[in-house]
Amino acid sequence: MDPAAIEAEVDHIRSLGIDALRKRWRLMFGATPPAGLTKGIMARMIAYRIQDDAFGGLDRDLVKLLDRLARGEKPNELNRRLKPGTVLVREYKGERHTVTVVSGGFAWEGATYSSLSVIARAITGTAWNGPRFFGLRTPGALDGEEPPKTAEPPRTKPGRRGRSSVRASQRPQSRRGPKNG
Repeated sequence: MDPAAIEAEVDHIRSLGIDALRKRWRLMFGATPPAGLTKGIMARMIAYRIQDDAFGGLDRDLVKLLDRLARGEKPNELNRRLKPGTVLVREYKGERHTVTVVSGGFAWEGATYSSLSVIARAITGTAWNGPRFFGLRTPGALDGEEPPKTAEPPRTKPGRRGRSSVRASQRPQSRRGPKNG
């Protein structure tokens, strides 16, 4: 369908009253609308259905992400930041390892893996945090946070030249005299 015609139909939906929206809902969804829906929500849902029918719905990966978010899971920050085609390089024990980000995960040595941690384990033989192994995350940093700043060691004053050190037992007494007690 023509995008301009779809836009005109969506604009028309916005102008309808609540009774006309309920009628349109019954035609579109085959049932009466839930009682708690406001006019605005009904209009948005009908407009979404019109656009979905005309242009297609959400892609499968986005539907999965939305389902995970609805269940309270956190999104995988790494997969959102790394775009297909990104190349990660890590040298380990003198050997250079190149991993390419692909739509289905990460390609390394002719195979596709779902996680960088699996690849890091295959390279090292031990359990590794994959993003950390490939330098995408620093130790102690959480996803989306800056790595913590390392504290500088305390600076000591340089010793005074030409003056001998004084032991605690040889400290001169203050001008006020010895302490009582």
